[in-house]
Amino acid sequence: METNASTASTTSLASVTIEVADLEAARRFYAAFGVDRHIRLRESEVDSTGFRGFTLALTVSGPATVDAFLGAAVDAGATVLKPAAKSLWGYGGVVQAPDGTICKVATSAKKDSGPATREIDEVVLLLGVEDVKASKQYYVGRGLTVARSFGGKYAEFAADEASPVKLALYKRRGLAKDLGVPTDGTGSHRVVLGSTAGAFTDPDGFAWEAATRLDTASSRESAAS
Repeated sequence: METNASTASTTSLASVTIEVADLEAARRFYAAFGVDRHIRLRESEVDSTGFRGFTLALTVSGPATVDAFLGAAVDAGATVLKPAAKSLWGYGGVVQAPDGTICKVATSAKKDSGPATREIDEVVLLLGVEDVKASKQYYVGRGLTVARSFGGKYAEFAADEASPVKLALYKRRGLAKDLGVPTDGTGSHRVVLGSTAGAFTDPDGFAWEAATRLDTASSRESAAS
């Protein structure tokens, strides 16, 4: 295992914007799901088919809380891709939002230590990439700081206090397998990352733009709430 840590980075992930066809419907879904404080939404009709190459991964306190989040997502219109179940690493499940975004909710705990809550411990945006090592070096070159790295399988970047979501890299094929979907996908990723630096596009086609404050964003881009 290779690890690096830093208390600050020159560039960080400041926002995550999901592009959707029906903005109002998406707002209702993400509010009901409980992640509306962590993401932005933007109306867009760009083409996209199959796996979009990323997932929103929520870490919560225990199995009952996993079930609560997944149940809320299904009640709001999500499709179950992998029912919640115990695994070597804990307990979790995967759903797909009506707009196509895939979300995983998991906990490292295998037993509950208390009742279910609606608290999220951590949100990680996992990008599926072809070459984790190469993409990691690309992002280091853009000013991001590696917090954790496991060879060519996984890399996670440091986040500052202002970032609502952590950024991590995972092999695209492995990510698709973990989510229970085919690897194939074409067109837009339907996700735009806000950078504290400038605009750029990474080697796997994920688009970054200069982050804007929520109160100065266009009326067609907003917080999910």
